[in-house]
Amino acid sequence: MRQRRRRRQRRAAALLICIVLILGAAVTGGVIFFGGLGNHTLDYEKEHYNAAAFEGALFASDLCVTSGEVELGGYQPDDELHAAGLFDLEQESVLCGYRLYDRLYPASTTKIMTAYCAFKYGNMEDVVTVSASATDFADDEVTSGLKTGDEVTMYDLVCGLLLHSGNDCAAAIAEHISGSTEEFAVLMNREAAALGATGTHFVNPHGLHDEDHYTTAYDLYLIFNACIKDERFVEIISMDSYDGALKGADGTTRKETWTPTQAYGAGTADEPEGVRVLGGKTGTTRKAGNCVILYDQDVEEHPYISVIMGADGVEMLYEQMNALMEAGITGTDADAGQ
Repeated sequence: MRQRRRRRQRRAAALLICIVLILGAAVTGGVIFFGGLGNHTLDYEKEHYNAAAFEGALFASDLCVTSGEVELGGYQPDDELHAAGLFDLEQESVLCGYRLYDRLYPASTTKIMTAYCAFKYGNMEDVVTVSASATDFADDEVTSGLKTGDEVTMYDLVCGLLLHSGNDCAAAIAEHISGSTEEFAVLMNREAAALGATGTHFVNPHGLHDEDHYTTAYDLYLIFNACIKDERFVEIISMDSYDGALKGADGTTRKETWTPTQAYGAGTADEPEGVRVLGGKTGTTRKAGNCVILYDQDVEEHPYISVIMGADGVEMLYEQMNALMEAGITGTDADAGQ
């Protein structure tokens, strides 16, 4: 009797575990995420998922990997800096790694993950109707000029997202793909984990501060590295400006011109001689400090990703970035960092 009772108990426990997994989990890349994805997201994925555009090599086969700090001769991070990294994409090596795995607030660098999901799950020709919640931001929070009821293509929203860093564009993208910003954050976390960004957790698509919204400099590299494999992403971050076309709820059309927030693209900072910045993404909040992640090339067009997080002001941000690029791209031999 006792043995039969134990067998029944084991069967009941196994059945309960199966029910929990089926009802409360979404499985991707070997990682289980409790809470799942809403029906809106799943239906949208079935219709728009661009699987062919995201078939790649096995994870880490073409990544820059390090287990710890990597010092770069000629570059000394400021003591106030949160993190810094320089990655040689062709040599698959980390040239500089300063606090790469510290958990940090990403601010608007979050938007590269939003763009990644938009390209992966969105149709760039979709016309999105902007909701009231997507325009509900404070006056000191950056927006791209969207108004409730506007009709905007998904492509234009991504341009406003990456160039002007519009929080309204981020919210509109999230709601169109997932039904809400909360459900979109679930999607973001699922995709981040699939890229190996295990030190990351997002709660919104724009990066406005939340104690539970964080990443690492290395995770930002992983996400940005995945983004630049899509030519559309590189095309947008390389633009000097973009004219977004918005159709208002009253039927009138207007233009919003968006320019890069990163200083090299805006023409307010100069790269070191021998370096070309193709584009990138900034982020700034009081707790995150000033952050930027960039796609760079040397004179022979060898590609790099460089990131600075937590600089105390814009001037320090670009002083540190220039020093990093000078030491690692123009002043380092080809074998450095390997």
